[in-house]
Amino acid sequence: MKKRFFILLIFFCTIASGFAQLKTYSFEEAEKLSKENPKPIVIFIHTSWCKYCKMMENSTFKNSENITLLNDYFYFISFNAESKEDIHFNNHTFKFKPNGLNTGIHELATALATIDSQVVYPTITILQPDFSILFQKHSFLNAKELATILQKIKE
Repeated sequence: MKKRFFILLIFFCTIASGFAQLKTYSFEEAEKLSKENPKPIVIFIHTSWCKYCKMMENSTFKNSENITLLNDYFYFISFNAESKEDIHFNNHTFKFKPNGLNTGIHELATALATIDSQVVYPTITILQPDFSILFQKHSFLNAKELATILQKIKE
């Protein structure tokens, strides 16, 4: 009987943690929501070919503490730097800029991920509610590192 109870308990704990979903927004949605309820905006700038970006997607952003922090205190945007769609944000229209046959970078990625004159993936950029840059970091961040950053900014 104890064994069944223990298995059932583990099952329900696993299911409950699986329901924690990270809310993601578009730039347009985050801008509109930020005007109604000001919060910092966390932007994860990545590409489809970046292995460290994939690692962050599958670990850092699946961490329940980070999901709770991001959902409660921030607007979160996951942004593919090679997206070809025009984005209207902060009274500007940003476009994809090709730089080869099948390559290029979005103007908004350049604006948000450039540190020391270079863009590196992944990049975390955090904007204040007025859309000025509060924090930028190039590199893989594990769950604990991101949680520490988010905790400091939310205070």
